[in-house]
Amino acid sequence: MTEKPRSGPDAGLVTAACAGDRQALDHLLTQCLPLVYNIVGRALNGHADVDDVVQETLLRMVRGLPKLRDPAAFRSWLVAITIRQVRDREQIRAADRDRRAHLEDAEAITDPALDFAGLTILRLGLTEQRREVVEATRWLDPDDQELLSLWWLEETGELERAHLAGALGLSDRHASVRVQRMKKQMEVSRVVVRALVAEPRCAELDETASTWDGTPSALWRKRFARHIRGCGVCQGLDEGLLPMDRLLSGLPLVAVPARFDVSRILDAVPTPAPSGHGGARRRHGRRPGRIGGKQVVGGSAAVAVVVVAALVAPRLTGGSSATTAVASPAPVVSVTPSPTPSASPSASPSPSPTPKAKPSPSPSKHTAAAPAHIASGAKKGVGVWSFGGVSQALAASGASWYYTWSTQHSGITTPSSGSFVPMIWGAKSVTDSSLAQARSYGPYLLGFNEPDMAQQSNMTVDQALELWPKLMAAGKILGSPAVAYGGDTAGGWLDRFMSGAEAKGYRVDFITLHWYGGDFRTPQAVDQLKSYLAAVYARYHKPIWLTEYALIDFSQGTRFPSAQQQADFVTASTKALDGLSYVRRYAWFGLGADPSKPSSGLFTNGTTTTAAGRAFQSAD
Repeated sequence: MTEKPRSGPDAGLVTAACAGDRQALDHLLTQCLPLVYNIVGRALNGHADVDDVVQETLLRMVRGLPKLRDPAAFRSWLVAITIRQVRDREQIRAADRDRRAHLEDAEAITDPALDFAGLTILRLGLTEQRREVVEATRWLDPDDQELLSLWWLEETGELERAHLAGALGLSDRHASVRVQRMKKQMEVSRVVVRALVAEPRCAELDETASTWDGTPSALWRKRFARHIRGCGVCQGLDEGLLPMDRLLSGLPLVAVPARFDVSRILDAVPTPAPSGHGGARRRHGRRPGRIGGKQVVGGSAAVAVVVVAALVAPRLTGGSSATTAVASPAPVVSVTPSPTPSASPSASPSPSPTPKAKPSPSPSKHTAAAPAHIASGAKKGVGVWSFGGVSQALAASGASWYYTWSTQHSGITTPSSGSFVPMIWGAKSVTDSSLAQARSYGPYLLGFNEPDMAQQSNMTVDQALELWPKLMAAGKILGSPAVAYGGDTAGGWLDRFMSGAEAKGYRVDFITLHWYGGDFRTPQAVDQLKSYLAAVYARYHKPIWLTEYALIDFSQGTRFPSAQQQADFVTASTKALDGLSYVRRYAWFGLGADPSKPSSGLFTNGTTTTAAGRAFQSAD
């Protein structure tokens, strides 16, 4: 069900901007940018021209404000300008294609990893059928892409049908017909997406795809759909598909990239004068900057973006931020978890001996200060569970620290050059014995494990805040709960926890995160990881520990990269993480690997490394 559409900026704000109020215009641009960026980005599917079209749209908006007759109609007027700019750009590109060689044209196309569908999946953390819907948008023709950009925003409550119809120059009835046709093409595209990722995939479909270059298009959608309709193997893939309207309802806008700064666009045009007052006084200032030869509207990260507070999916799949979550192993005590992510880990540690407790300091006091900087070699760590030869493998890995999702490391010998960091895994782990064990190991303590996941510690923010003073009382340098996803999301689990901790005066010394990447291309995966970490640091300005990370795609079951891809990522990511001063430690997931199955593990026994393991050993 579609949410109640937003009515747009306040008419008083629009009136003030039309009258030349610089502050009002700045606020108006800030409110408009997310909507414009999402319309253009989805209509052009992230093409390299998106920045230019967004900028030109906002420039035309500012220049046209003095002529706007009805401030209440501002939103419809802005949407119409945006679509007109998209169409103008398409006409220019069509003319250019007639004059330029195919190779020259190809150079203007952005990396497929940066298309808007990919950004939607990455930044909103979509999974399962929501992800399928976004993937399906790549298979539409340009006209339907344009229509989709408006209908998507209608379904998420950003626009009304009148806005959509007006922007396309259609009656409401004609617009409804166009929307229904586009939705039918989307349903076909969703089935195509399912067919292409099915395991095992239809052999005849493979044959059909033998000459396909891997780029989604309307032509190949039709070819694949024709096969699916007549194929006994592929029939039935549409079973269980939820209506797109239901899947899209409640999603936020995709966050505007940090490169956009609305304040600088005001320097590119005269400040609007009141209607009927002739010209406007020209402001002196800088022209919009350029990034990589392309004109954009600034380089600051100060733009406010629209974010819906509700979590949009139970698990990320690519990143967020490429921030896909993974089901972390249960705390390792006397049991041996699977060396791959566990689907249903234990909710609490096994009983264990209770070491002699040290005196407990006041919850409000720090007993140690976090170091200002940690040398690169001291950052590298690993998540460890029990397997044959685990202690030998840990020593050979070169990790300077490790943890076991528990407050102890039974059966695992800590190397002379390494250290163990305890964790209070969940609510049932907050016991006197567990806290006593935590106090016996080093200066650090990790907080709850993926409390935002039902399969993990599964805690509400209020429950975590209620128990937090007991963790503070351990007197350790204390890490936040490690959320599975959305650490950079306003109103997300971590954001609400940090806000609550600040309001109560609770201590959180560093942020703990998990990240799993579904894009197996090394440069793109590293960039996505760095972007997520940077966004989290920008939100909380606290040191970061990345306590689980690897390349694993959970969008369709569990998919691993090739051994070489995983190894290449280990090499590149450790180098990148060592270069980020605010990332104090990181831990690969994980030490153990089953030799009979794909995994991200480093050792199959005490002495045998995987390709990723050898890369990890070589990382400084």
